[in-house]
Amino acid sequence: MISKSYDLVVVGGGPAGLAAAVEGYSNGAKSVLILERDRELGGILNQCIHNGFGLHHFKEELTGPEYAQRFIEMLKDTKVEVKLDTMVLEITQGKQIHCVNTKDGYMIIQAKAIVLAMGCRERTRGAIGIPGDRPAGIFTAGTAQRYVNMEGYMVGKRVVILGSGDIGLIMARRMTLEGAKVLACVELMPYSNGLNRNIVQCLKDYNIPLYLAHTITDIQGSGRVEKVVVSKVDENKKPIPGTEITFDCDTILLSVGLIPENELSKSAGIALDSKTKGPVVYENMETSVDGIFACGNVVHVHDLVDFVTAESQKAGRSAGKYIAGSQPQCSSFIEVKQGSCVNYTVPQKIRVRNIEKTAELFFRVNNVYKDVVIKVRDDEKEIAKFKREHMAPGEMEKIVLPKAFLENVKGALTVAVEKEEA
Repeated sequence: MISKSYDLVVVGGGPAGLAAAVEGYSNGAKSVLILERDRELGGILNQCIHNGFGLHHFKEELTGPEYAQRFIEMLKDTKVEVKLDTMVLEITQGKQIHCVNTKDGYMIIQAKAIVLAMGCRERTRGAIGIPGDRPAGIFTAGTAQRYVNMEGYMVGKRVVILGSGDIGLIMARRMTLEGAKVLACVELMPYSNGLNRNIVQCLKDYNIPLYLAHTITDIQGSGRVEKVVVSKVDENKKPIPGTEITFDCDTILLSVGLIPENELSKSAGIALDSKTKGPVVYENMETSVDGIFACGNVVHVHDLVDFVTAESQKAGRSAGKYIAGSQPQCSSFIEVKQGSCVNYTVPQKIRVRNIEKTAELFFRVNNVYKDVVIKVRDDEKEIAKFKREHMAPGEMEKIVLPKAFLENVKGALTVAVEKEEA
């Protein structure tokens, strides 16, 4: 039994969901509903109390909660409905959303279009298989961030951080400011996976050592973490005997990667990309299921929330056009493939007829490169090339292709990174 029907239902009330809902409402969706499992809107931004948000989108420096509040204020000027503390259980291919909360009970909501904006989750100790004892004091960096910034709990006094993702780097600074001693940040790869500005502002400014090409090989502790053993790794990421360093610590924070939250995407029968672990999307952020769109970290993990906002606004606009019936029907598309040195590309498919002027392509490289050229080719010729002085896996890349470049593409598009020719 259908509880209620809406033009647009947005799953997730974080930065992606908020931007998509506002944009969808502004582009023809008369009835819009946001479903959020937490007790308040804002998502992960609520625990990100450091500044550095909004420089691209709002042209000013904001904290995470301030950035989220800007969009929450925008919602007040609309008729967008919000259901908080609501868990979405399943989404069907017929665009029915099964969800539950304590106020309304079990609901089946029918939507004309859906935007998936569930964000991502952190990899845990179990996901990466760290050996050793199983004591208390091991947290993901995001969990520790919530405890410290929102719940008011101090998670430890002597800390070792595994992984140099942005959350881990930011928590190195945060724990130091709260009085803890951060002994080391340990990274398996020979390069950092965080933004360069975070390495400078969060590690170097506080004299926190960064051990590249190292990993944790043992955790020791009875009841609580007491020691952690760190070893250097070879080119195959195998620990090198005799390189062990032992730290006396009571806390380990894990910043070992983020995974798009895609269980609902699977239940809806949406095709997933094996590289991003998120939905395969077209140029307008539509998934493989007609009328279901996706945006933000549920598609691929972003560096900056400003980029999440831009992508989510595109998804909201596209959903509005879909509802209004103004989106051209087009079955032909260009497939986008990864060439040398490229980990993934988003979107994975481009329908040229749906592009107004330009198509944006986002991707990440698989290592640190200097003085290189991004080359875009079809099956017969080179379409475009872009020079880059520096590229790193921790920084998402964007290239813009004019529609005219894509109208005569033969076969698939391949994005590759090559050394610049002398």
